[in-house]
Amino acid sequence: MKKHVVLALCLLVLLMNPDSTQQYACDKRTSKTSEFPFCNTSLPYDVRVKDLVGRLTLQEKVQQLVNKATGVSRLGVPGYEWWSEALHGVSNTGPGVIFNATVPGATSFPAVILSAATFNMSLWYEMGRVVSTEARAMYNVGQAGLTYWSPNVNVFRDPRWGRGQETPGEDPLVVSRYAVNYVRGLQEMEKDGNSSSDKLKVSSCCKHYTAYDVDNWKGIDRFHFDAKVTLQDMEDTYQSPFKSCVVEGHVSSVMCSYNRVNGVPTCADADLLKGVVRGQWGLDGYIVSDCDSVEVFYNSIHYTATPEDAVAVALKAGLDMNCGTYLGKYTENSVKLGTVEESVVDQALTNNYIVLMRLGYFDGDQTQHPFGKLGPADVCTDGNQKLALEAAKQGIVLLENNGTLPLSPNTTKTIAVIGPNANASQVMLSNYAGIPCGYITPLQGLKKYASVTYQPGCANVSCSDESLIDSAAKAASTADATILIVGLDQSIEAEGLDRVNLTLPGLQEKLVMQVANATPGPTILVIMSAGPVDVSFAKNVSKIVGILWVGYPGQSGGEAIAQVIFGHYNPGCCYSSALL
Repeated sequence: MKKHVVLALCLLVLLMNPDSTQQYACDKRTSKTSEFPFCNTSLPYDVRVKDLVGRLTLQEKVQQLVNKATGVSRLGVPGYEWWSEALHGVSNTGPGVIFNATVPGATSFPAVILSAATFNMSLWYEMGRVVSTEARAMYNVGQAGLTYWSPNVNVFRDPRWGRGQETPGEDPLVVSRYAVNYVRGLQEMEKDGNSSSDKLKVSSCCKHYTAYDVDNWKGIDRFHFDAKVTLQDMEDTYQSPFKSCVVEGHVSSVMCSYNRVNGVPTCADADLLKGVVRGQWGLDGYIVSDCDSVEVFYNSIHYTATPEDAVAVALKAGLDMNCGTYLGKYTENSVKLGTVEESVVDQALTNNYIVLMRLGYFDGDQTQHPFGKLGPADVCTDGNQKLALEAAKQGIVLLENNGTLPLSPNTTKTIAVIGPNANASQVMLSNYAGIPCGYITPLQGLKKYASVTYQPGCANVSCSDESLIDSAAKAASTADATILIVGLDQSIEAEGLDRVNLTLPGLQEKLVMQVANATPGPTILVIMSAGPVDVSFAKNVSKIVGILWVGYPGQSGGEAIAQVIFGHYNPGCCYSSALL
């Protein structure tokens, strides 16, 4: 029994002590390697990195060019997972983040397309600051990395694109402003961009460079897509957000995309990488491939004759890191064959390691870092969750109102809450989401204001079966007001899945029409989606007195929707796409 108690206490100490669970380089307690110059914090970063790279063998070097870097144990450098995600909250989509009993979830903000509709730059900055605080807190207990491949700053040019939800919309200016502010918030830059320190709170990455807005549409997928773009369109549309990321946001990483631009894979294009990103814009950081992009341009489009040629082309073009394993497998042989010089590998490693130096990864005891005292208590705080709610409220867009909205709880005693997204939880989070602090579904939020009768109307958003529509109409027929919550989810629009039209899926339109015609009172139509949805049919239904677009509103989406409908918050006017 005593043995079990002692073991339990030891486990508790490990969980409570961040320093005992997180590995880092230059640990004076465990290795004499901390005496190497690369561990000397009084030296400039370039001197420290030159010392570190100079100690590595070629075999060791190539294993640090991939996201799951092996580290170099003989030098006291542990393995490191570069791939973490923080698109709208710390996410376990990438392997660098895990949730467990110590930190079971993190604040989940709305999908970027909704946050962008706030047009509130200070909010975007504050969201980034909260996300990076939670990321650092999780890093300190061994549950997260320091390098986050976010945000997505592609321009949402085609409303059918499945990943439009990840972006700030179709306007290059809005996308640029969002990018700059979110990046600064993540990296803890000052709001005016004039930080006095080159240290990083976390490292941000602007992706996917460039001219990428097709995933899988009518047989054309992102791996084979060749974007034919004029020089003017490149400058005016596609390059602008990335330039702002680097020049104004001082982002520490850029990710090249799967697609080709005018025939050349972006991860193999020296003009785009070395010439523009690092040369013209002056990137102070590393360039990473989208996952397996190097393998894709060899295996899928046969851009090079051999794998060794593929890694050589990518490295010489300016790629520093491969999300995937290709550089780890083929770079050593490529050097031996003479297709790429070892000095090119050294430069890639230098770009990678300097970012880790700026993050304090090679500074020894992490508890002495400026953010070293953060821990589980700094995740999912009341303040952070209130900010997620505020972002959702500010992003909701009022599309139509004949004067009936907002509803009054004094006169609206009973409401029918109907639709496939009426009790949505996971759907509200969008993609690239982690585990939230909790959920408030639309149904839960609306129950605070009136007596509710709930009917889904459809089994899911595909709505292929009309068997539930009659019961939904019956519920509406006895309510003071009806709130119809319809739209899309990740089965309709997602990474790897583009839409072929803009209509409501399946029989959702029939559900809306039948329910609206059955209700004796007003009907509010709520559209939960990222991309625009054609609901022009609703203009001819007199009972539909108000229409709201709520995007994918994050963990507190249900509360935000309810507050808007019942007048506790005045919704906005503008979606970040002109098509809604």
